[in-house]
Amino acid sequence: MAQKQQLEMEQIESDRALEELKKIADTDPAYKHAGSLLIKSTKAALIAELEERKELGTTRVTVLTKQEARVKESIKEQETKINEMMHSGQKPTS
Repeated sequence: MAQKQQLEMEQIESDRALEELKKIADTDPAYKHAGSLLIKSTKAALIAELEERKELGTTRVTVLTKQEARVKESIKEQETKINEMMHSGQKPTS
């Protein structure tokens, strides 16, 4: 769940960066972070990189959402089994 939130925050940051990049002229200098350095790049290259990162993030969020749904379903099934055993007076099997 924390991973999913982190990915969603990264997507929001990418969206904001894309908005700002689209506002500048193609000839204006653009820079990207590389650790503690700023590296000069082109607007087109940065937009492509951000869009790719955004797409990858979307895919990862989708995967995490599906995993989360499967885990919730599994927990629900286990809870149902436990409740059935409690009502019938059976002891759980290991």
